[in-house]
Amino acid sequence: MEKSGNETWIHLSNEHNRLSGFKLTYSARIPSRERSPSDYDVSYLEGTLPTEYLEKRGPAEVKKLMLDLASGLLFASGHAGLSFDSLIGDVFITPRIRPELLRHPGLSLNHGSMPDWMGARVDGVHWLNFLGPPVLQKLGGVPALRSRLYSPETTVQAIDGERAVVTLGNWPEAGDLTRGDTLSAYRELGQVLEPWLDKPFNDPKFHVEGFTQEEAMSWARRFLD
Repeated sequence: MEKSGNETWIHLSNEHNRLSGFKLTYSARIPSRERSPSDYDVSYLEGTLPTEYLEKRGPAEVKKLMLDLASGLLFASGHAGLSFDSLIGDVFITPRIRPELLRHPGLSLNHGSMPDWMGARVDGVHWLNFLGPPVLQKLGGVPALRSRLYSPETTVQAIDGERAVVTLGNWPEAGDLTRGDTLSAYRELGQVLEPWLDKPFNDPKFHVEGFTQEEAMSWARRFLD
């Protein structure tokens, strides 16, 4: 556990030179005495599980674990799905996985936004999409959101009066553009959430290491265009 200035940070993982797939990070944003609190100051919790855990336990158990975690958090948004992780950081590993990212739209990557400065915006489209205030209210609540999602793979489940989870299929899917699998349910939700997506998805200066700017924007907006 570290405390430096106005931030408290906790990181739990395996040995520093190995990658097991299990990791938990919590960052609490606590405004300092030098400035007033901002609407963009948020705390965030991030965890990873290896794909072997998903394959062994099944998606239903992983979803139950995510719901158990979410039920105890007053979250604005959250998500779970397939993602790349690296010991040395995405900025170094991205060129090596670039072809896979461009081919499989269901794979996510830490795209350079600061989770602790996101405010109430939503970080992309994923297998499980947790929505809380104010976005869910602006969408009209669970019934209105459900009425805008027609894919048979999609379910919208209320967690409490202010929060819900949108699930896109029984399993998290990687998709494959070379086979025409563009993940239509993900694209449908992306269109609905576009006004509240994280700022890099609309920023012409958005950058991913190893991508041209055109490729980076195309990947960031892969469920929008």
